[in-house]
Amino acid sequence: MKIGFIGAGAMGAPMIKRLAGAFPGTVYAYDPNTALLADVAEKSGAVATGSVAELARDKDVIMSCVPNNDTVRSVYLADDGVGAVAQSGTVTVDCSTVGPDATVAVSEALKERGIYHLDASMLGSVKQANEGTISFVVGGEEEALGLARPALAACGEMIRYCGPSGSGNRMKLVHQTLVAGHAVAVAEALGLCKAGGINVGDFFDIVTKGTGFAYSRYFENRVPRITDDNFYPLFMLRFMLKDARLALEMVEAGPSKMPALQAVVRSLEEAVDLGWGDADFSAAYKAVEARLDP
Repeated sequence: MKIGFIGAGAMGAPMIKRLAGAFPGTVYAYDPNTALLADVAEKSGAVATGSVAELARDKDVIMSCVPNNDTVRSVYLADDGVGAVAQSGTVTVDCSTVGPDATVAVSEALKERGIYHLDASMLGSVKQANEGTISFVVGGEEEALGLARPALAACGEMIRYCGPSGSGNRMKLVHQTLVAGHAVAVAEALGLCKAGGINVGDFFDIVTKGTGFAYSRYFENRVPRITDDNFYPLFMLRFMLKDARLALEMVEAGPSKMPALQAVVRSLEEAVDLGWGDADFSAAYKAVEARLDP
């Protein structure tokens, strides 16, 4: 199996490494950042390519992990993109978190050229990418998933088929509404601790060891980091904001129909405006902190 991978960023780099280990000598990578690409290729054993078009030639599966709708459209539909050179029968797998409308448009365009397109949005962050324990929620033709499954299995554990094109994106965005909501709710709870003179260590023990319903994996993982003022990005705040906005766009007149999600988006926007966009999304706390100490 010849595999191409587009995007050697924080999530893409460890996925390329795992693929190169599982399919030695037949994994090819591309990223517009040539220095980053060279480093990832050297460390993983993948073959660096000079363009999307070069990467897309003569591959069985082409995967991508890129930032946004526009980049996905460009990678697959530009004159020098995947669709222009990939052979009929190729399976493309976009692991990015993008809007379902963008995915469906790409899928329909590629289908005309005999190319399958799957949206395989990821649940997890850099830790899971390094461990190979990512969960994939997948939309597209189920037959194509069967062809791509060995590549996905090299990078993750749960591979869940969700329905036709765009279904994986929709599932991921709904998932992200809970994650973003957790981040803001925990931030405000810690703000209440600060305002009310409540010991955060005691609060942490009560939530994680007590029998109430406030516990979450996010709470247990991120509260110690927040109290240590550690916002090294495991998943960037600006990406969480992008996901929450995309989720809001899934509903016509979403802001009025989803007031809680709208409030979450505003809190994330505040933190980004304060300069925390490239920090971990737990830096939503910084928006609360700024309100308490203007």
